Amino acid sequence: MTARAADRARYDRATAPLEAPLAIVDLDAFDANADDLVRRAGGKPVRVASKSVRCRALLERVLARDGFAGVMSFTLAESLWLARSGFDDVLLAYPSADRAGYAELAGDPKLAAAVTVMVDDPAQLDLIDASRTGGDEVVRVCLELDTALRLLGGRVRVGARRSPLHSPAEVAELARAVSRRPGFRVVGIMAYEGHVAGVGDAVAGRPLRSRAVRLMQSAARRELAERRAAVVRAVREVVPDLEFVNGGGTGSVQHTAAEDAVTEIAAGSGLYVPRLFDNYTSFSGRPAALFALPVVRRPGVGVVTVLGGGYPASGAPGADRLPVPYLPEGLRYDPQEGAGEVQTPLLGSPADDLLIGDRVWFRHAKAGELCERFDALHLVEGDTVAATVPTYRGEGRAFL
Repeated sequence: MTARAADRARYDRATAPLEAPLAIVDLDAFDANADDLVRRAGGKPVRVASKSVRCRALLERVLARDGFAGVMSFTLAESLWLARSGFDDVLLAYPSADRAGYAELAGDPKLAAAVTVMVDDPAQLDLIDASRTGGDEVVRVCLELDTALRLLGGRVRVGARRSPLHSPAEVAELARAVSRRPGFRVVGIMAYEGHVAGVGDAVAGRPLRSRAVRLMQSAARRELAERRAAVVRAVREVVPDLEFVNGGGTGSVQHTAAEDAVTEIAAGSGLYVPRLFDNYTSFSGRPAALFALPVVRRPGVGVVTVLGGGYPASGAPGADRLPVPYLPEGLRYDPQEGAGEVQTPLLGSPADDLLIGDRVWFRHAKAGELCERFDALHLVEGDTVAATVPTYRGEGRAFL
């Protein structure tokens, strides 16, 4: 029996009393992945990206481990909810226009001490001030640096379109603007190199593309390391007591951690290891989060149909955004149908061994988005379900 076949047998035994569709997290794999992130971070703390987990119980589990400190959240409403729930170090990774949330933040000393907001434009400060409604708590601010690699005099850009702040002078000028403004304090810098951390460099069947990605990422890492260090020096001249410099992501942990200017690493997807992280040469993890769909039809030889399955991930549409049939091995989508809203046909010889009511196990393309489809995660240890915990959705929280 292969290791994957053994995993399938364990998952089937563990969840036999439960009705599918369902989602699980294999705790042995989850914990092993957490250990690997800490190892790659080389002694620098790992801040957990909550959008890649979306389950309070698992956030608490990983933060209880050595090597992890703090949460990187994705909306202001989520940040405030986590802070009220006892998380005392929450960095909001994206700017917000949530006026009610800012009013709550500025009016509550506990929340203001726990939550740091993201800023890359003075207009965002104006919005926060206009939202205060009497609250005068000092708002903790993190400045975001644009990490994109610019080539040919800026005519070619590689990287996500996030912050407009690219140069050390631009980031330092915003730091001065924040420092001059009552009610705000700069405490950190964030620079997420998504074109390095979030792009696989070993795509199966695409050797030329994979080599091009590796060359791009090598150049991007060198350029960003120099620029990030210069940005930190420039900002520390304005804010000598800067608390943190955050960088990286699951795919770049060890590279970003090697930079002296960086004080902490952000990562989250590496805990679940969704399918998009199969295409990296820098690390390998164990798939920890899966979902099971029941076989409900057998249309013919080499075909089964499962209930549900249309759970695409965000990003540019493409086959790589679909969940992948994982267990049993050898199943594939019908190219005429793909993953369906209500049912999904699957092709391949393993279909002939599946009976009505059997389960097919899938891996989602991305990490935390899986939790928007399920109310609960069943936590598997060995071949038993050790606990069942709510996702954000199961707690009635849909932040985006």
